[in-house]
Amino acid sequence: MKYLMLINASLDADGEPTGCSTPDDWMLFDKSLKEAGVYVGGNSLADFTTAAAVRVDEQGERIVTDGPFAESREVLGGYFVVDVPDFDVALDWAARCPGARDGGHIVVRPLATYGD
Repeated sequence: MKYLMLINASLDADGEPTGCSTPDDWMLFDKSLKEAGVYVGGNSLADFTTAAAVRVDEQGERIVTDGPFAESREVLGGYFVVDVPDFDVALDWAARCPGARDGGHIVVRPLATYGD
């Protein structure tokens, strides 16, 4: 079954990530996913200040705003998609992710399937 692991980083008062994970930590995690044969895909996201939120109002007009800007001190930093036997295995991989440390957390959600 495929699971999405959303990487949420904690931010300090200046809006900077609080984590001390190094690029090597991330490369090692990425390599371990691939070597285990569970890696489906994933990407880091660019600086959240480059994001935009799009809504469509009742008249069908597009409304674009800067953001999203959460009311919390965290930001979505990227994601991995893994293909593992069950939810518990997905949680185990999430716990190994560098993004689960230093105030960050990983949200794990199964991907929906529609009549594969």
